[in-house]
Amino acid sequence: MEIGKLKTELLEKYIFNKLSSNRDEVILKSGTGLDNALLDFGDDLIVASTDPITGASKNLGSLAINVSVNDVSCQCADPVGVLLTVLIPPSATINDLKEIIEDANETCKKLKLDIVGGHTEITDAVNKIIISTTVLGRVSRDKRPDVKKVEKGDIVAVSKYIGIEGTSIISNEKDEINKILDEEEVSFANSLSEEISVLKESKIASKYNVKHMHDITESGLFGALWETTIAINHGIKVDYCDIPILEITEKISRFYNIDPCRLISSGSMLMIFNKDDFKRFKEEAETKNIKVTSIGEITADKKCIVIKDKDEIVLNEPDSDELYKVIS
Repeated sequence: MEIGKLKTELLEKYIFNKLSSNRDEVILKSGTGLDNALLDFGDDLIVASTDPITGASKNLGSLAINVSVNDVSCQCADPVGVLLTVLIPPSATINDLKEIIEDANETCKKLKLDIVGGHTEITDAVNKIIISTTVLGRVSRDKRPDVKKVEKGDIVAVSKYIGIEGTSIISNEKDEINKILDEEEVSFANSLSEEISVLKESKIASKYNVKHMHDITESGLFGALWETTIAINHGIKVDYCDIPILEITEKISRFYNIDPCRLISSGSMLMIFNKDDFKRFKEEAETKNIKVTSIGEITADKKCIVIKDKDEIVLNEPDSDELYKVIS
């Protein structure tokens, strides 16, 4: 099978269609464009999400925590606890594990959640350290986004810049990075690992009637846009010129001949608001030094279209993330 996320058709046929519903407390299960499960525990709703880290070998602890916290952030949830599973090849050292746990714990301190359990195993079933995290969060009923409220003319926006995670991973993993970027740019690219969380913008968005959020991970912005059209049952039209891309990301993309819009982008949140709520959200976000950019709007049809150089590009289900072309 192709490296990367399992294709939607296969997910539906071999996973989603095989799962039964056995508990009344389960009010939402994960699906295409929906990264969380939602459980009814009375006064509050419990949000749960899980993710592995497979494409990186550095900053593993921080990445592992952030990617799952970002998922529950899409429901405006407050992360409470995380379960951490670490699979370690025999070639690794105890110091490798120590660094990962210290990194993960430091990130949990910043995000104010606890590592509450997990599993640690040395196994020859893997050839590098693999981490999977499951985060549990809580959200009040009146705070979570409601995709049923999405309508034509709503604003589609992103936070920060696309390609943040991919840029950080490539900069940290590839020795030839000094051929692409100067010393100052390399330092900045490496520092992007500190920008992977979208929790801050999620908390601000929860105050302004955000209708849908989707953190931009594998397959990048274009993948997130396509998945979102399925989740919201509407179309999206985006102007390529409005997409925020760092110059260092463009340099790396040109060198490796990859598309930055299809590059893993944890650290950037895709969000949908009505126009008035977006204006108020943007004003507060920018007072907290969080860049927010309107890149398009919701349309009546169900197509996902990007306008680039006066051409219309209709997005389809994404292929493997561009990161895998650089790091195998």
